[in-house]
Amino acid sequence: MVEAIGRGLGQILEQDPHSLLLGEDIGVNGGVFRATAGLQQRFGDGRVVDTPLAEAGFVGAAIGMSMVGLHPIVEIQFDSFVYPALQQLIAHAGRYRWRTAGAQGLPMVLRLPYGGGTKAPELHSDSPETIFSHVPGLRVVVPADPLGAGELLLAAAACGDPVIFMEPKRMYRRGRQAVPEVFTACELDRAVTVQDGEDLTLVAYGSMLDVATRAAAVLEAERVSAMVIDLRSIYPLDRDLLLSAARRVGRMVVVQEAPRHCGIAAEIAALLQEEAADLMLAPTLRVTGMDMPFPLFQSEDEALPSVDRVVAAAHAALSY
Repeated sequence: MVEAIGRGLGQILEQDPHSLLLGEDIGVNGGVFRATAGLQQRFGDGRVVDTPLAEAGFVGAAIGMSMVGLHPIVEIQFDSFVYPALQQLIAHAGRYRWRTAGAQGLPMVLRLPYGGGTKAPELHSDSPETIFSHVPGLRVVVPADPLGAGELLLAAAACGDPVIFMEPKRMYRRGRQAVPEVFTACELDRAVTVQDGEDLTLVAYGSMLDVATRAAAVLEAERVSAMVIDLRSIYPLDRDLLLSAARRVGRMVVVQEAPRHCGIAAEIAALLQEEAADLMLAPTLRVTGMDMPFPLFQSEDEALPSVDRVVAAAHAALSY
């Protein structure tokens, strides 16, 4: 995935002369995860800009750049480092099209490595997607594999509105996938059916798609046919695909790494209750992180959703 993101960023810089990258250590060092390795050497330090350690400052600068016709792509070094910039994102980036009565968008992308599973300190392992998903005007997307990362990155850069592009850091080097030499932008707000099934549906995004897919394999060995959906966009949600799956299959388990309370899984459960309850065969069940600060690395495996927890939830859904 990290190579796909780097290739996608290079493709954007090559195709769009108004684009530029901003972030801490992204130029000379190529970023802490090396997603931008080689890009400053290729495009120069005017297009790949090393910033001070001041997230509110360089996110605010990116908003100003967007207002005057540039297309900045900002890298936040780790998930929790974005919190000083929330004022800029919530009070300004998310409201700009509304403030201009729809006349002007804010074409910027904020890249945010997020999540646990890497044995990092607690301020490097948050999953803050729900915060951004609660802000009208911000789009929030989460790739789960290299192909999705490249397609979504191009789509986010072409969107014309601010996009929070959340990258599951535990998937950066978890596996390889064949991708085209040149990425093509996908539809930004569409989920993807990874595999079809008849007995229940597993919905996940980011690193949790890997967990859900492995759980589906365990269920298949038990002769349970599980549909698996990669959500990709969490704001807005692909309501059509979710409702179609719920009405056809009738049982759904949603997996998220973030804390349980007011999460994306709860929003999906509410959607299905309101619009598909008559055809659901069981309540929508959730497998989530815990309502607590991210634990120290010795305990993080117990806090994160696991294949066993997803399989247990599937069994519970099938018992209705």
